[in-house]
Amino acid sequence: MNYTYTYETAIGTIQLEATDAAITKLLFGTQPTAAAKTETPLIKTAHRQLAEYLAGSRRVFDLPLSPQGTPFQKTVWAQLLKIPYGETASYGEIARMAGNPKACRAVGMANNRNPISIFIPCHRVIGADGSLTGYGGGLEIKRFLLELEGAAIK
Repeated sequence: MNYTYTYETAIGTIQLEATDAAITKLLFGTQPTAAAKTETPLIKTAHRQLAEYLAGSRRVFDLPLSPQGTPFQKTVWAQLLKIPYGETASYGEIARMAGNPKACRAVGMANNRNPISIFIPCHRVIGADGSLTGYGGGLEIKRFLLELEGAAIK
């Protein structure tokens, strides 16, 4: 069964979705869903860890994640999890890490489709020149997250 619950956070409204076993989505705002509106223990834990991160007291998440996507998207998302707190990587670097150095645009699309933002840190991916690029939650939130982590940004 799928569950969802909505919270107000330091970066606005966040909607978390999960199965009994793993977090499946972190959405900005609220979106229609067929999931049961229930605050499960796993969703509550995810919210607590997110609040700790946003307060600056957590650097690593300890949650089971189950993003749904294509094999390539999952490969990219696995690489995003390797970007350390406070550091950034370019789309080209992620493409190389994923084993396909020419797939910069495909990496961008996989980033765009990341269903579990923040927990899978797509906000840490920036342009080759160090500039901020698109983010599902908006560039203000991306900048906030990177500044929270102390990352060097333009």
